[in-house]
Amino acid sequence: MADNIEVLLSRCTEYNQRELKEQFDLFGVKLGFPPSFSGDSILLKPNLISGWGPKLGCTNGIFLATLAEWFVDRGARVSIGDSPAFGTASQVLARQGITGLLEHLNVGIVEFRTPKPYYLSHEIRIGIAEEALDCDLFVNVPRVKAHNQMFMTIAVKNLFGIVVGMRKGLAHMKNGSSHTKFADLMLDLVDELPPHVTICDGIEVMHRQGPVNGESLLFGCLSGSRDPVALDTALLEALELDQQRCPIGRAANRRLLAGGTGENLVYPLLSPEAFHGSGFIPPVDLHPVVFNPFRFLVSSVRRTLSVLRT
Repeated sequence: MADNIEVLLSRCTEYNQRELKEQFDLFGVKLGFPPSFSGDSILLKPNLISGWGPKLGCTNGIFLATLAEWFVDRGARVSIGDSPAFGTASQVLARQGITGLLEHLNVGIVEFRTPKPYYLSHEIRIGIAEEALDCDLFVNVPRVKAHNQMFMTIAVKNLFGIVVGMRKGLAHMKNGSSHTKFADLMLDLVDELPPHVTICDGIEVMHRQGPVNGESLLFGCLSGSRDPVALDTALLEALELDQQRCPIGRAANRRLLAGGTGENLVYPLLSPEAFHGSGFIPPVDLHPVVFNPFRFLVSSVRRTLSVLRT
């Protein structure tokens, strides 16, 4: 029998720094964080999909900056990194107005640019950023969003950002022949991480469609776990969504991952049922995972130009 996996679910209805810090204090205790992170390197990996899309497409700036400050206050050396779908991490942070929220903090911005080859399921070869793995603690900071290709983007899907630049598009082109195969790729990324934890922004979420042009919904949930698969499972239940409609959820079940079933999860704070009735609406039909070749070419040119400007 699998050990019980703790998932923290807490009510939080606004991006108020004082309230967020109190919640992070509680989460730190429940997640077993040490009293001090003095000298430790902490990498925050938010969802920074694009600088040109709506703010709702990215992890909320106040949420991210407050979490960064929480770790800085405990002596950590904090950096923020990602490999956005469009542009660079620095560009997205600036265009989304997040850079200004970080100015009073000694926080570094890391671009995920140095690929290290890994072989995953289905003989998939992928380039994972060395910068994402070079830390004492990797903190996954996703935002709850609907996703037109993968049903939902929460903890596991947000890890796709550690794949370097255009290699994400190549992964879609070469390995996206089925949603199941692509979900396996996402789950394999979990095993390549250094020590890690997920703290998820589920206060204002995106529903109906995504990951960019969906609609806003106040869900009012702050969540965390040391197991991103378990966190996904818990939030699907909190949103009253069928796990079998989510490719990552189905793949986790098929692989008999402990976090892939609610039977192995325990909730020290609130249970998923406390968040039922939110009115969250997921995508009706999932789009193919494979990118259109023309779209991939245009995206590649844009990314190259973005990098040259930095």
